[in-house]
Amino acid sequence: MGLKPWQKALFPLRSVEDVVRLFEAELQQEQPDLVLLSLVLGFVEHFLAVNRVIPTNVPGISFEPRPGPEPDSLTYFPVAELSIVAALYARFTAQIRGAVDLSLYPRPEGFSSRELVKKVSDVIWNSLSRSYFKDRAHIQSLFSFITGRGPTGTKLDSSGVAFAVVGACQVLGLPDVHLALSEDHAWVVFGRDGEQTAEVTWHGKGNEDRRGQTVNAGVAERSWLYLKGSYLRCDRHMEVAFMVCAINPSIDLHTDSLELLQLQQRLLWVLYDMGHLERYPMALGNLADLEELEPTPGRPDPLSIYHKGISSARKYYNNEHIYPYMYLAGYHCRNKNVKEALEAWADTATVIQDYNYCREDEEIYKEFFDVANDVVPNLLKEVANLAEPPEEKGPGERGEGSPVQAGGSALQDPECFAHLLRFYDGICKWEEGSPTPVLHVGWATFLVQSLGRFDGQVRQKVTIVAREAEANEDDEQGSEDPREGRRRGPRRESKPEEPPLPKKAPERRRPSPGQRPDKPPAGEKEEGGAPAPGAPPAPPPEGPVLTFQSEKMKGMKELLVAAKINSSAIKLQLTAQSQVQMKKQKVSAPRDYTLAFLKRPRKSL
Repeated sequence: MGLKPWQKALFPLRSVEDVVRLFEAELQQEQPDLVLLSLVLGFVEHFLAVNRVIPTNVPGISFEPRPGPEPDSLTYFPVAELSIVAALYARFTAQIRGAVDLSLYPRPEGFSSRELVKKVSDVIWNSLSRSYFKDRAHIQSLFSFITGRGPTGTKLDSSGVAFAVVGACQVLGLPDVHLALSEDHAWVVFGRDGEQTAEVTWHGKGNEDRRGQTVNAGVAERSWLYLKGSYLRCDRHMEVAFMVCAINPSIDLHTDSLELLQLQQRLLWVLYDMGHLERYPMALGNLADLEELEPTPGRPDPLSIYHKGISSARKYYNNEHIYPYMYLAGYHCRNKNVKEALEAWADTATVIQDYNYCREDEEIYKEFFDVANDVVPNLLKEVANLAEPPEEKGPGERGEGSPVQAGGSALQDPECFAHLLRFYDGICKWEEGSPTPVLHVGWATFLVQSLGRFDGQVRQKVTIVAREAEANEDDEQGSEDPREGRRRGPRRESKPEEPPLPKKAPERRRPSPGQRPDKPPAGEKEEGGAPAPGAPPAPPPEGPVLTFQSEKMKGMKELLVAAKINSSAIKLQLTAQSQVQMKKQKVSAPRDYTLAFLKRPRKSL
């Protein structure tokens, strides 16, 4: 079997439009051809980003001249001829079919066995070079797998291996084997309703072989790497979305290919319009980033797409994903929307607080470390510099509604301070009960610096509530054992059966005059008891009300709202390990591999 006549009729592919047309045709099929599409994307990426010099001495390769971005300039698009793509397609399919004898692997009721999935992964795995830089760019497609063959073997990155296994299973006619994705790892699901899982690639710097094992242990230990089971279980169309997200437009550390950016953006809109990004939060974040760089006329604005990604994570994945909020925070940070950025970062920490930090979660640790100790301090420093007295500015440099005024006001807004506290509270809660510590003195130094950007009178407008008071009140009312009212830690609330809305600590704004303060979320008691009969009710809090979840932040409650910052006391409290009960268990060596294409830094164009 090879390419179908209708597929052949779409070649040659001479432009971005031609590639988009191929994808549109494939996405109309119940089973889009993963191998064909990955080979085409890899071919185009190779000649637009890896080998930009037009190769005059490569037989069969030609380039189509196209109008460039500047007047009278030209760009050259690599022409994907049918002969080239068909030959690569035949080579891959022959390799897979020649290496896997399906008669040796019974498929009861038509579903694949673990042994069969392991065998397919063996074929891909054993073709890989034993010595190559596995985090190198542009080695994620089947084009890299096929064209890299030789004495040293082929090259694929970690997620590329998992995708190649799924593509090979499609070639073999195994429709139940699909790609599974967390925010930093990939494996496969198979069997009836995809209830079986199997590792098929490595994770991290090492090349350790866990292939064939389930991911149950990672899910049970509540590591971010496996998202507590709230990972993507792809269908064929979502697997196409994955390969589109994996397009790497980087030419070098500072420059991207405009053609590849355009191709990726166009293809993501095709997938969006067909509904295939509905359950793919990170793809929506990717699309929003591209729209921020180059808006498409008539399309939703980036902000609405970022929020759609967050809604997807809430609706389909129990609000257990971090990156949808990270994407949103990055957008607000780039646009100097200080309050909104702080709120989005606080939301990331509110999600991570229910995980246990494990060694293989190094990538998300680095994200939080960078935000806390680089991005936020620099953003607040910039805000402080902008908020200098008006007389020190030149005429017309500071006016109503200007970015300078808006930025400066952030440090006078107690809600901004509350967002900052919730961010750190989530990180401290993440550390509790984890096998690996999170916080050290480096974190404390920048926490003190960030706290100090807010005046004491601003900080004191935040009302901080610790859960001990609520727990004690519950125990006094419902427990016959008075000792139960003196428990040290907060109660773990039972997990609802229905996916909740964002697990955000209650943060209530000051009500307008005469208005009753907002009621707390369902299941949570209001702070304080009912007033005595005839006694006037207590006045509502002046500013936002914040309920701490972590023991460390509860211990700093008074320090955070004191008139002056006691830096040594805060550093001692934040880095104390006595309040964090560490589990005694063996952990693997640290690794830092990431699905880098989903979080590349921006480059100049």
